Amino acid sequence: MEHVQILIIGSGPAGYTAAVYACRANLKPVLYEGIQPGGQLTTTTSVENYPGFPQGIEGYDLMEEMRKQAEAFGTDMRSGIAVKTDLSQAPYRVWFDDGSEMTADAIIIATGATAKYLGLEDETKYNGIGVSACATCDGFFYRKKTVAVVGGGDTACEEAHYLSHLADQVYLIVRKPFLRASKIMQDRVLNSDKIKVLFQTETEGLFGEGHLEGAHLVEHTAEGDRRYDLAIDGFFLAIGHQPNSGIFKPWVETDETGYIKTQGERPLTSVPGVFAAGDVADPLYRQAIIAAGSGAKAAIEAERYLASLK
Repeated sequence: MEHVQILIIGSGPAGYTAAVYACRANLKPVLYEGIQPGGQLTTTTSVENYPGFPQGIEGYDLMEEMRKQAEAFGTDMRSGIAVKTDLSQAPYRVWFDDGSEMTADAIIIATGATAKYLGLEDETKYNGIGVSACATCDGFFYRKKTVAVVGGGDTACEEAHYLSHLADQVYLIVRKPFLRASKIMQDRVLNSDKIKVLFQTETEGLFGEGHLEGAHLVEHTAEGDRRYDLAIDGFFLAIGHQPNSGIFKPWVETDETGYIKTQGERPLTSVPGVFAAGDVADPLYRQAIIAAGSGAKAAIEAERYLASLK
């Protein structure tokens, strides 16, 4: 069975940055890229809020540059998905989808989180050309336009409120006859002259030629269902994220949603020598720059941990 000093599970900004720092510490990291090499950013079009790119950069290109940098410093980059772990004692053991196994003295978990979607075929069709799961990332492209946000909780209200400062009109599509958000967020939404809440309404589909032009909606009323089309330029999902932490849950502490708990500002998990970086441990920000920073912190902490074993 292969043994390594440090294993990085997952790619994206957190994983690739952790690999760069681990290489510079001469830890000879092995990185498994997971089910979506490069993470969520590979499905994003132009990224304009990552430092160093005044003209913006395509999400896929940004991740490819990070990958090349990690590889150039000596990262052993491997394709494959971790399917099982045993973190009961060091060295820690990990199984992969090709049947191989590995042990590691330290592990950095950078498996990210997956945005929840409604499950419509059209969501995939218009992903990146009208459909988004991150208003902070993509809202800039919808200045002076009309957008819709799906969801009724705090996240949806926060996204709608954020977009109301950019777009001319924001529709908040809420399946229930009420908002689940906190009182302060409800007040912000309901008192905004740019936000219109569509209660008891669901999305049945999206439409448009070459890009998103509108949504097929159904409103559930006491008199029956009323179907109609709503013209929009952008469609934002705000029904939550699912952290990709399933195979680690038996060993590391997580919150009720599944996000891995870390110790304050440090990326330490409840298991010594196991660190978490990026969106898998971040239910609040979910930004590439913050994920990259947490990857750097995880590698630095891993270096210190491994030095303490000598």
